[in-house]
Amino acid sequence: MVFVGLIHYPVYNKHRKVVCTSLTPLDIHDIARASRTFGVEKYYVINPIDSHLELAKTLVSFWQDGHGRKYNPARYEALKLVKPVPYLEDALKDIEKNYSIKPKLVATTARKYDNAIDYKTLREKIKQGEDIFLCFGTGWGLTEEFIKSCDYILKPVYGPTDYNHLSVRSAVSIILDRLLGV
Repeated sequence: MVFVGLIHYPVYNKHRKVVCTSLTPLDIHDIARASRTFGVEKYYVINPIDSHLELAKTLVSFWQDGHGRKYNPARYEALKLVKPVPYLEDALKDIEKNYSIKPKLVATTARKYDNAIDYKTLREKIKQGEDIFLCFGTGWGLTEEFIKSCDYILKPVYGPTDYNHLSVRSAVSIILDRLLGV
């Protein structure tokens, strides 16, 4: 199984200070749609700020239980994968409780690491039944400490130029396609 986590803390801001970033409704919608398209089991929106969690829950509830479910059934299909939680540990507890598994944590980053795993290797591990939790950082990326605590670090997404600052929505779609696409 593949799980996705959009992590708002701990991440860097542009000055490399550890911060908690703001929730972005577009991220919730677009990553949910990509997750549904590629067969992700559950998409966790991870943010420890109470008001942000409430906003995420309200948005998700509108599409899961409210008028949005009838208005746009396709959006309901995507948003039913979303679960807002304050911390990664909460997502992992939810997975253990509901799936009785402990997925390998995979850090995604735009930075280079010598020990990074390539897409082909991770795709093979998934095909062989390894459960993974893809960790996507907001802001200017996951902290070094967080990245080093993961089981794997995935190689960055590169294009043909030296520009390397994708939105997290774009990065998620590209990475899911590389790992789970046909």
